[in-house]
Amino acid sequence: MKLDDAYANAAYISGADAYPPRWKEAAQTFREKLGARAQTRVSYGPSERQVFDFFQPEGVARGTVVFVHGGYWKAFDQSYWSHLAAGPLARGWAVAMPGYDLCPDVRIGEITTQIAAAVTKISERTFGPVALAGHSAGGHLVCRMTDPLVLPSDIRDRIKQIVPISPVADLAPLMETTMNQMLRIDAAEAQAESPVNMQPPHGLGVMIWVGADERPAFLEQAEALARGWGARRVVPEGKHHFDVIDELEDPESDMVRALLGLK
Repeated sequence: MKLDDAYANAAYISGADAYPPRWKEAAQTFREKLGARAQTRVSYGPSERQVFDFFQPEGVARGTVVFVHGGYWKAFDQSYWSHLAAGPLARGWAVAMPGYDLCPDVRIGEITTQIAAAVTKISERTFGPVALAGHSAGGHLVCRMTDPLVLPSDIRDRIKQIVPISPVADLAPLMETTMNQMLRIDAAEAQAESPVNMQPPHGLGVMIWVGADERPAFLEQAEALARGWGARRVVPEGKHHFDVIDELEDPESDMVRALLGLK
């Protein structure tokens, strides 16, 4: 369909096929090194994919980061991304990474509900502030958590920072891609589920990341969200859709500092 190329990330990234196995290996190595501080597949819902992995820092946690993975709501699970917890963990924050059911088994709106259940469960077992980060489709999902109808108010009030990374903020263009055969987005869902159509959140910090070498559609999506929400947009040079998330591994990176509300 006419927008397939606009949202084809891998086709424009050198060595794209090597990234998923590299992520999976790095994630497994990271979990093994953490030992007892890594708790995997904690259930938050009835299906096998409704689980989260939880990583505990040394000592008492200062707060909790929830990272939601991408994959156009139809690929991957939480086990690919454990190593991205390294930055917040080194700064004393716990990190939780939820999985979720995938399209076409569920609709995107149902995934939003699942992530809300995960954030609620994670928050109930932790103390202090909560920060949300999400990549690509995960960026969409963490933005949806600011909707007053999605999370209980006591949970939502604990969220202090959100970092959507290469977020899909407007679902309508995806209706004109072949992958919509799996996503099944219609006009009503595009309207209801697109962060660009939401009221800007109040009382929390939002900083949007998108790589300068990403597809123009993702740069436009990030710009539209930043404009609509009055949020800052960061566009690091030389970064594409698959490596823009790497900053989460570095406790000194601007991304981690923004996520944790550090100056």
